[in-house]
Amino acid sequence: MATRGTEQPEIAAAAERVGRYRWVICALLFAATAINYVDRQMIGVLEPDYLRPEFHWTAGDYAHLVFYFQLAYAIGYLGFGRIVDWIGARLGYAVAVGVWTLFHVLHGGVHSITQFAMARFGLGIGESGNFPAGVKAVTEWFPQKERALAIGIFNAGSNVGAILTPLIVPAITIAYGWRMAFVVTGVLGVLWVIAWLSLYREPTAHKHIGAAELAHIQQDPADPAVRVKGLWWKLLATRETWAFALGKFFIDPIWWFYLFWLPPYLHDTYHLNLVGFGLPIAAIYLLSDVGSVAGGWLSGRLIKAGATPNKARKITMLICAIAILPVVTTQYIDSVWINVLIIGVAAAGHQAFSANLYTLPSDIFPRYAVGSVIGIGGTVGAVGGMLFSLYIGKILDGLGTYSAIFAVAGGAYFLALLSIHLLSPRLARAKITA
Repeated sequence: MATRGTEQPEIAAAAERVGRYRWVICALLFAATAINYVDRQMIGVLEPDYLRPEFHWTAGDYAHLVFYFQLAYAIGYLGFGRIVDWIGARLGYAVAVGVWTLFHVLHGGVHSITQFAMARFGLGIGESGNFPAGVKAVTEWFPQKERALAIGIFNAGSNVGAILTPLIVPAITIAYGWRMAFVVTGVLGVLWVIAWLSLYREPTAHKHIGAAELAHIQQDPADPAVRVKGLWWKLLATRETWAFALGKFFIDPIWWFYLFWLPPYLHDTYHLNLVGFGLPIAAIYLLSDVGSVAGGWLSGRLIKAGATPNKARKITMLICAIAILPVVTTQYIDSVWINVLIIGVAAAGHQAFSANLYTLPSDIFPRYAVGSVIGIGGTVGAVGGMLFSLYIGKILDGLGTYSAIFAVAGGAYFLALLSIHLLSPRLARAKITA
């Protein structure tokens, strides 16, 4: 083996190349998440001007459509967590995108609320695989100190998808009708699956990374390459699993609210139509995109400065919770653009909080359990979203105001952080016995 001194020129040269290919993988994850959110959000963008008049549904009916999507998401999230741990990120991700793309396109052929609910259910099953597979891929391709940033970047794809949807979908809809809008955007999923299967392999089997980058990826202590019997049940009995899951339970419903209800909110409150609310929604998610990357960057920066992952993650999440709190005032502000700024900052805070929350399983659990933990947490988060959707429908049908909804949106992050801290005070490594 060469000495440290003789290796230095090679390492210096390799340092310029380290990161190039793993960031290509991160870019693929970013693209998949953007497509995921285009497909997911289209119902909200089309709801006020096209779907509501055609299907004659109430706020309660729409809430139930969201509920069925989230029910499928809860079921699928749990299943895909296990599938991804079993068959790996490469095949697991391809299956997920293939399933959701199929059901997304099928939206264009529905003719009743029941058929729409069935299409939403299938979409939810497929889309639930995005984050278990994505986080699994990050765990395989990035060392611990870079995972929050990598997750923040690929999670930012959700904001890009949410920005693109109100900008491109109206043009497609006006030109070809809302049904063809589902078909045209479905092509993106097909193209992504082809690219993913062509470019993704595990780092140790990939021909495009060298020894220096592989050593950088594998710098953390290796996890035992074992399959734990009854892993899922052991995870359910582990406090650290519930630290992540309860965090998801409190914050995921708020993101679902922004995603599915902001277009109807802007339509009903400020009388903006399909074209009119495009720029405000794009501005909100542009701000949230900055938050997604900044949240991962800040905790990573604190770790590099000497903070423990526990301190870095929790300080970042506390800052996010404080930044989100002003969203409770939105119903008392008449200016649409001031409200856009407040909601945009809250959405940015959510994404920064979420980037760090998604990092916890890879901080705490061995690699072979990460997908399952993400799946459990995603299921619990989707259950929270289902309950919140029914709450929103009841509030809007009964009171016709969003005040009580934004009040919940402002306080949920403090409850999430408190739950995480009480269940895992030090974010110590979970002990899963073989």
